[in-house]
Amino acid sequence: MSPDKAAFTSVEICAGAGGQAVGLHNAGFKHLALIELDKNACDTLELNVKDNEAWKGCKVIRADLTTFDPMSLGLKPGELDLLAGGVPCPPFSLAGKQLGPDDERDLFPTMLDMVDALQPKAVMIENVRGLLEPPEKFQDYREKVILRRLIDAGYAKCYWKVLEACDYGVPQLRPRAILVAMKEEYARHFVWTEPEKDQLVTVADALASSMRDRFEASGHPDWEKHYEDWRRDASKGVAPTLVGGSKKHGGADLGPTRAKKAWKGLGVCGLGVANEPEDMIDSSRDLFADAGPKLTVSQAAIIQGFPKEWKFSGRKTAAYRQVGNAFPPPVAKAVGLQIMAALKARREELEAAPRAVLPAPAFLPSEESGLVGDRS
Repeated sequence: MSPDKAAFTSVEICAGAGGQAVGLHNAGFKHLALIELDKNACDTLELNVKDNEAWKGCKVIRADLTTFDPMSLGLKPGELDLLAGGVPCPPFSLAGKQLGPDDERDLFPTMLDMVDALQPKAVMIENVRGLLEPPEKFQDYREKVILRRLIDAGYAKCYWKVLEACDYGVPQLRPRAILVAMKEEYARHFVWTEPEKDQLVTVADALASSMRDRFEASGHPDWEKHYEDWRRDASKGVAPTLVGGSKKHGGADLGPTRAKKAWKGLGVCGLGVANEPEDMIDSSRDLFADAGPKLTVSQAAIIQGFPKEWKFSGRKTAAYRQVGNAFPPPVAKAVGLQIMAALKARREELEAAPRAVLPAPAFLPSEESGLVGDRS
């Protein structure tokens, strides 16, 4: 694998249906590989990446990370710019048992092993807010295991905080704990910027066009009234966090009881997922039920922040699960732009003084973690 020297490169693990990949791509990163285990998600990645000139050189690799050899990527240590990924959330989810490192699904050690092997300039790891909140729950694991390993490998923590998707123009709540760490010579250029707070996008803002098309295509004599009723409710705010559903517990829906109640307040039935208009047989069930219209997979993808051209492979339930488990692309893009700005600043520094011996960056211990090399 020979990366383009002019491009900033990335490799992503646990890539899922590509939410983080789309965001980082839109930030300007050139993906060398997207690594994922789930077959349906890999099919989705192939569907969008293969033969797409904008993603030229990106390999979709179906692999179990616990047995994957990062050296098979053909990269020399230090050659990669960004290693990113959203490691499995169940070990830290507030909705689960929160077994953390005692959960066999915890892939933080595997991710850190890849960091040790590849020595990327930057690392970005996404997880649920339960990893950080309440702060004392996994404090030792965060500071004495994860951060300690990164710092020992020469990285500084740029930040580790909960970001809300709705602050980045995504029409839903979706708090996620994002960790960004960079090699110390790059971290000193990293600047965190708060998101603009005036870009709130409601469910109505996001879905007005597609929902109107669905209602109109139904041919129902009162479709306009039903559409306006929906639009009025959907204008009240952003959606609750989409969930991917469980393979163990059957079909897809829009979340637990509390989430369904929130969806109902926005004029949407959360009891299931509708067929796309072209596959619609009986619109009365999916559009005109007393509980309101159900979302299609493509509408759920809009709520998640995916571009309309991104397609999902598999039957309805499998496709919805990919959407519900994804990382919103606009959030990934915002984080990616900040990482790239630091990478560019360091590159420009080196180009301006190619023979100069640059001073080693100085860091103060963090009040939060007490560890040298912390940039928060």
